[in-house]
Amino acid sequence: MLTRRQILILLVVGLLLWVGATATIRFYPQGFTRSAAGDLSFAITPFFAWLSVEAIRRSASLSRDRLLAGVALVGAIAMMIDGAALRWAAQLYGSDPHGLHRGAAWLLWGYGISLAAALLMVRRRPSA
Repeated sequence: MLTRRQILILLVVGLLLWVGATATIRFYPQGFTRSAAGDLSFAITPFFAWLSVEAIRRSASLSRDRLLAGVALVGAIAMMIDGAALRWAAQLYGSDPHGLHRGAAWLLWGYGISLAAALLMVRRRPSA
């Protein structure tokens, strides 16, 4: 179980990661709308997802058995904010519908990759 302190830290981290991803979509839409840049954005996402999971682990001092819960909480926070913002304030992500569509696809990719990274980090290796 996560402690209250860890939950509070993870709430802040989730908000900060949401702000960062939203700013990326808003201020660098060509990173999603241009073919090569969009492909590159998707290709480098696993690296940034791994960094995000490490930041989550370190910021909340999560043990291996609490890492997946922490990453899931951060992802849930950011995804709920994204869902509400995309529904009621899509202009936060920019004014180009194509960029918004591609940016939202990148968000989904990033959330999935982050959860997969956390799963890989917590997997137990079989004893020899």
